[in-house]
Amino acid sequence: MKLILALLMATTTAFSSAWAQTPFNEPPPWAKNVIWYQIFVERFNNGDISNNPKPENMDVPFMNIKTPEGWTVTPWTHDWYSLEDWAVKSGKSFNDAVQYRRFGGDLQGVLDKLDYLQDLGVTALFMNPLNDAPSMHKYDARNYHHIDVNFGPDPIGDNRIIASEKPDNPRTWQWTSADRMFLKVIEEAHKRGMKIIMDYSWNHTGTSFWAFEDLVKNQKKSVCRDWYNVTSFDNPATTESEFSYEGWLGNKYLPEIKKVDLTTERRIGHAYEGNINEGAKQHIFAVSKRWLAPDGNAGKGIDGFRLDVADHIGLGFWREFRKVVRSVQPEAYLIGEIWWETWPDQLMDPVPFTSGDVFDAVMFYQSYRPARYFFAKTITEINAEQLKDSLQFQWKHLLPANRYAMMNTSSTHDTPRLLSDFYNSNKYKFHANPNEDKAYKTGKPNKESYTRLGLYLVHMFTTIGAPQIWNGEEMGMWGADDPNCRKPLMWKEIKFEPETRNNIQPGKKTYDKVEFNQAQFDFYKKLILIRKSNPVLSNGDLKFITTKGKKLSYSRFDSKDEIIVCFNLEPTAQEFDLPQESTWIDLLTNKKFNGDKIKLKTLTATVLKRVE
Repeated sequence: MKLILALLMATTTAFSSAWAQTPFNEPPPWAKNVIWYQIFVERFNNGDISNNPKPENMDVPFMNIKTPEGWTVTPWTHDWYSLEDWAVKSGKSFNDAVQYRRFGGDLQGVLDKLDYLQDLGVTALFMNPLNDAPSMHKYDARNYHHIDVNFGPDPIGDNRIIASEKPDNPRTWQWTSADRMFLKVIEEAHKRGMKIIMDYSWNHTGTSFWAFEDLVKNQKKSVCRDWYNVTSFDNPATTESEFSYEGWLGNKYLPEIKKVDLTTERRIGHAYEGNINEGAKQHIFAVSKRWLAPDGNAGKGIDGFRLDVADHIGLGFWREFRKVVRSVQPEAYLIGEIWWETWPDQLMDPVPFTSGDVFDAVMFYQSYRPARYFFAKTITEINAEQLKDSLQFQWKHLLPANRYAMMNTSSTHDTPRLLSDFYNSNKYKFHANPNEDKAYKTGKPNKESYTRLGLYLVHMFTTIGAPQIWNGEEMGMWGADDPNCRKPLMWKEIKFEPETRNNIQPGKKTYDKVEFNQAQFDFYKKLILIRKSNPVLSNGDLKFITTKGKKLSYSRFDSKDEIIVCFNLEPTAQEFDLPQESTWIDLLTNKKFNGDKIKLKTLTATVLKRVE
């Protein structure tokens, strides 16, 4: 395995020098200027029905997970809370059935919608896991080094190619049709000026992963015996299996890669010093190089990685990972998922992960949570001064370059959709679904929710850090926490069944119309254009002007430009002082006015640019 790293370092020296060098300890300059769009391929768009998932690619024999008899792909237009015939016949509850659902999203579907994303104004794609895996979420990898067979045009042929390889030997790796289609996605994204990053979990695999299967088969004789935390091997002298291992957070479905060389205590929710098993590490490095520089060409590769459950892996591994990635692609962007220090009240400290030697950014939930408590009506409402304090607390602990390179994450595959988050008053992400809170509102949000979310979006696109859009938010989609945030996207050209409003709860059913929201799309598009047309919003300083009650205003400024952003969430109209008397244009309405004050109606915002 050590040969892999040696080959990797040797083959990347020649082409890495061709790139403009970003200092190793800094984020790439492009990171602060992009508009992120997160794609969950299985639910994004079905561009090729011929490759729809089949049970043989979904079943997990080791875990005795088998698709129900009569199972079929769920129609894209299906009422989300209505059970399919196969689910009813097999006696599945909604919570069980939803895990077996597949809608057939694929990479052809992504290719078909790149022009849509370009029209919206997107400049960077964050792809949820693409690696070959039996689940719909793909965090249970079957193969790290291949794209899921059902995301490409030839699942049967791809499975044959994969079976012909020696997965622990990169020299035998081939390109499947799904792999080649992803390379096409990279090429087409780059043609449109879009960056693209892949999502991986190096912390665990699935039980169908080739190394784990070898371990199960060969036990102590397996070449992968040290990859995982085996607590006991099978005793061949007995009829029962004594084989046991540790799964991620106790989940046997996700066997955890073995952690080694720990020099500080490993506590979930805290950074710690440690590494991972050498064999797994070298395999991960080889997989990373494969996508950063396909066939040795970094110009045809991805632009970085999003790393799942990053706090579960020691900092020693991440430092090595950064060195390998940057040796291949000096402009690569690395972002880690860190989340809860203490659930559900204390978010993690990003500093150990963003000090120049690990990641360029983290998914910055730390900026969204206080903003939600200011802009939405919740049980934990805060005022403008508290929002200012919360944001400044986060920013002041970050290096300036990392502060601006943060992905300002608001909603993802792991959270409620924004409209639902603004429609409900619960504590952030706590009991944010109808299973844990029967009063949680899952239907189409009311008018005030749209209005308040609009104010937050103005803030997201005018504050420090790069805005991020979870696929479908710009369409006006709603949904409770996972799995309800993972509905198929409601494309304009598709007619959907009405959605059950009282979902899985008893009682009389009512329905919501499900359709593309053109007004919401247009609003996102306007905000993106404002952001992209005014570099000061990406690069400028931020100074708070008004933080009184539910009145908030701040200035984004540099040596050339200044933009003043004002929000009135008071119940009555409010007047805001501007830095000086001047001619201003409201970028939201294109209206001009003169003066040093502006009056805003309740629940409105303005983005003012000084006109010379």
